[in-house]
Amino acid sequence: MASSHETSSQPERPPRPNLAFRQLRGRRSPAEFAALVRRAAREIGERVSCDARYVGRVEAGEIRCPNYAYERVFLHMYPGRTLTDLGFAPRSSVRGRAARTTADVPPAFGTTETPGAIEPYDPQNRHDPQNPYDTHEPYENDPLNHEESDVLRRAFMTGGGATVAAATLGPLGLTTDAAAAGRPLRRAGTPEAAALEEAVRRIRLLDDRHGADGLYRRAAAPLRAAYALLDAGTTRQTTAERLHSGAGELAISVGWLAHDSGRFDDARSHYAEALATARMTGDPALEAHAFCNTAFLARDAGRPREAVRAAQAAQRLARPLGSPRLMSLLALREAGGWAGLADRTGCEQALVRAQALFERGHSDADPEWMSFYGEAELEGLKAQCWSTLGDWRRASRHARRAARLQDPHFTRNIALYTAELADDLAREGRPDEAAQAALRVLDLLDQVQSSRIQTMLAGTARVLLPHRRASGVSEFLDRHASMPRVGRA
Repeated sequence: MASSHETSSQPERPPRPNLAFRQLRGRRSPAEFAALVRRAAREIGERVSCDARYVGRVEAGEIRCPNYAYERVFLHMYPGRTLTDLGFAPRSSVRGRAARTTADVPPAFGTTETPGAIEPYDPQNRHDPQNPYDTHEPYENDPLNHEESDVLRRAFMTGGGATVAAATLGPLGLTTDAAAAGRPLRRAGTPEAAALEEAVRRIRLLDDRHGADGLYRRAAAPLRAAYALLDAGTTRQTTAERLHSGAGELAISVGWLAHDSGRFDDARSHYAEALATARMTGDPALEAHAFCNTAFLARDAGRPREAVRAAQAAQRLARPLGSPRLMSLLALREAGGWAGLADRTGCEQALVRAQALFERGHSDADPEWMSFYGEAELEGLKAQCWSTLGDWRRASRHARRAARLQDPHFTRNIALYTAELADDLAREGRPDEAAQAALRVLDLLDQVQSSRIQTMLAGTARVLLPHRRASGVSEFLDRHASMPRVGRA
C-alpha cells in the first residue's frame, strides 16, 4: 500500500499543450474537427465518442497518449505519420498498465478488486457482433488514456453480457460498497474528476444505444459516490470545480434516465439536485442544462407553463455562453411548452427562432452534452410540437425527416422518431403507412428498452385498432400484443 500513497502524494505535472495536434485542426472549430474524427472512425469500423471537449483536452496536453481506438483513427486520418508526429508522447513514457503492477494501483473511490478478476478492458472481453447488446466502444476493449487508466478502467462497465443490465452499466467503479462505507474517502484529485466525467459520457452513450430502462437503478450508485467525493474535498480549486460540474452533469444524466423511463418524480429530484449544485458553485452552463431538462420534464409531465418558464430561464443563463446551438435547443424546449398550452403563435415563433439559431452552426462554446443535438433532433422536436398542436400532417413530415437523418449510432433515437412517425401517420388517417413504421420500431426493441417508446406504441395501437383490415395493421397489432412489457429495473 506504500506505493499507492507515494503515488497519490506526488505533485501533479502541468500538461504541455499539443501544438502539433492544434495545427492539424487548422481553422476548423473543435466541434467540426471532432465530427471529422467520428467520420474517419466509421470509415475503418471504429466507434469513438469524440467531441469538442475531447479535442480541447488533447490540445491542452491533458491526454498525452490516446487509447488504441483513437490511435487507429488518427493514423487513418494522417497516413504515414506516427503518434509522435501528431504531438503525442510514446506509450512507454506515460504511466499506465504496462508501467505498473497490480499491487501498485490504488483502489478507486474506496472500492477493492478481487485478485485475479478479469479486467473489463483486458483482451478476454472482446466485441461479439452477434450480441445485440454488446456495447462495443474503445472504452471497453482498449486501455483508455494511460495517464488516467488507473482509475478510469474501473469507472465504466463490462460489456457483452446476455442481458441489458450486464451489457450496459455492469459494475461501475464510481460505486461504494459496504466495506468501503466505514472508512473515509481520501481527498479527490484529477484522476477522480476525470473518472467522473467519463462516467457521464458512458451513461449517455449507453442511453443512446439502449434507452433508459434497465440503466436507471444502476446509475444511481455512481451518483451517490460522486457526491461523496465532493464531501471528501480536494486540495485544488480547479479539481473542485471539475468535481462539482461532473456531479451536476451526472445528476442530470441520471435524472434523464428516470425521466425517459417514466419516473417523473425521481427525475424532478435529480434535476433539482443539479440546479442546487450549479447555484452553489456559480456555474451558469450547468444551471442552463438543468433548466433545459426541467423544461422537457415539465412538458412531458403535463405542466406546459412551467416548461415555458424553465426554458426561458435557461435561455437567460445560456445567452452569455455564446453557443447558438444551445440557444436553439432551449428555444425548442420553449416551443414544446407553448404547444402544450395550445398557443400556436408562441410555438411557431419559438420554432422559427430555434431554426435560425441552429443554422448559425457549431461553435467552440457548444456544450459537450449536446452531441445528440443535430438536424435529426431538431426535426424530431419540431414533430413533437406539431403533434401536440394536432397538425398530424406537418408532424409526420418532420418525424420522417428525423428518422432519415439520424446517425445509425443513436439506435434509441431512431426508434423514438419512427414511433413518433407511426403515431402521427395513424392519427392523420394513414393506417397502412403507420403500421409499417410501427413494425420497424418493434424490430428495434431487441436493442432498445424505453418506456417512452413503448407508451407511444401503445397509443398508436389504440388508434389503429379500428383499422385492423388495413395492410400491415393486423401484423403490427398481433406483434405488439405479444411483446413483453419492460419492467422498471
